Amino acid sequence: MKLSTTALALTLAVSAAPAAAQYDRPPPPPPPQIPQNIPTGRDDKAQAQPADDGKVHPSGKAVKAIVELQKAVNANDAANIPALVAAANAVATTKDDRYIIAQFRLKAAYAANDDAALASAIDAVAASGYVDNPTTMADLYVALGSKLYNGKKFDLAASAFEHASTLSPTNTQALINLAESRFSQGRQPDAVALFQKAIQLRTAAGQKPEEALYKRALGVAYGQQMPVAIDIARQWIAAYPSPESWRNGLALYQNIAKPDVEGALDVLRLMRATGSLNNAADFSLYATAAADQFNYNEAQVVIDEGIASKKIDPTSPLFRDIIGGLKAKPKATRADLEQAIKDAKDGKAFLRIGDRYLAMSDYAKAAELYRQSIGKPGVDSNVANMHLGIALARSGDKAGATTAFNAVSGNLSGIAKYWLIYVQQS
Repeated sequence: MKLSTTALALTLAVSAAPAAAQYDRPPPPPPPQIPQNIPTGRDDKAQAQPADDGKVHPSGKAVKAIVELQKAVNANDAANIPALVAAANAVATTKDDRYIIAQFRLKAAYAANDDAALASAIDAVAASGYVDNPTTMADLYVALGSKLYNGKKFDLAASAFEHASTLSPTNTQALINLAESRFSQGRQPDAVALFQKAIQLRTAAGQKPEEALYKRALGVAYGQQMPVAIDIARQWIAAYPSPESWRNGLALYQNIAKPDVEGALDVLRLMRATGSLNNAADFSLYATAAADQFNYNEAQVVIDEGIASKKIDPTSPLFRDIIGGLKAKPKATRADLEQAIKDAKDGKAFLRIGDRYLAMSDYAKAAELYRQSIGKPGVDSNVANMHLGIALARSGDKAGATTAFNAVSGNLSGIAKYWLIYVQQS
């Protein structure tokens, strides 16, 4: 029987294309907040004291010009609006005046679907000095950027979202929309960094980021084969543990990090522990990796589980060959393993005997042998600690498993970090 892992890769259900969820496009802009009726003008002396009725009040000098502008905007008199705006601005003396004029410019631009005029009107709202809440202004720039984005004006949209983020650094919607703009500009690494920042901000604020946000960041990062995708995958699994997130997160690690057969087998063991082996190809890869380590006991256990769960068709050509090949391979019994321990001449023998006990779910005996192997000549302490951690994790010893996984360094450290998440969730 020849089982090869030269093409050991897991299929992945995370797409790098724009997601169909809410992060595919920024949300549509809200309608502009336009004053429907202009209050009676206040004389200049009254303007020296702010009104306390929560409304905007034009000055006595500007009220007539503003009312004329209002009539033209409500009538959609596009031809005369620019001149009326200029006339109103010429007599404006207060921030209320400037704010009302800017709002009517906003309404006219919105009705005309004039993006340039809309941007200019929002700048005028900001320049009026009436709105002293940066969050409110940021929302206006987010709305502007959303409209520009939906019109495929990605460069302009990005500028609007950047300005919104400057005004309100904790506005995660601005960051998410800016990330989408960067993606559409072909700046995928920048998009990923912005998605990550949005995740960090929401987490720091005590809010749980939506799962769609993790998946969107992950899809873009994986599409570019960025190593940071591995970190995002772990964050996704930690926040939303499920067979789907575990399988995709581990498959992503497998395909980006490309661990050797030893490491790949530890990935597949974690998939088994989390119930995320979900198709025939997964079971085939697992059996192949175990057989390449001459652990035919583990390969047989995995095949039996796949058949029992009906995820393997034993009559298919692939599994007919695997099952037939495994029948010809020796399976260690407990008596065999007890004798092997007596005959063991080095630490590596203890390590591999421990792997056979691990396959039998005798985690206590496996852990005992892994401990005996650590520090012995020829034994990679990272492999021994990894397997010790697995045995302890599967036995429910969270503290011991955590200590063992934290002792793993080098190429296996990435896998150990995934196992640590499993321990925390167990």
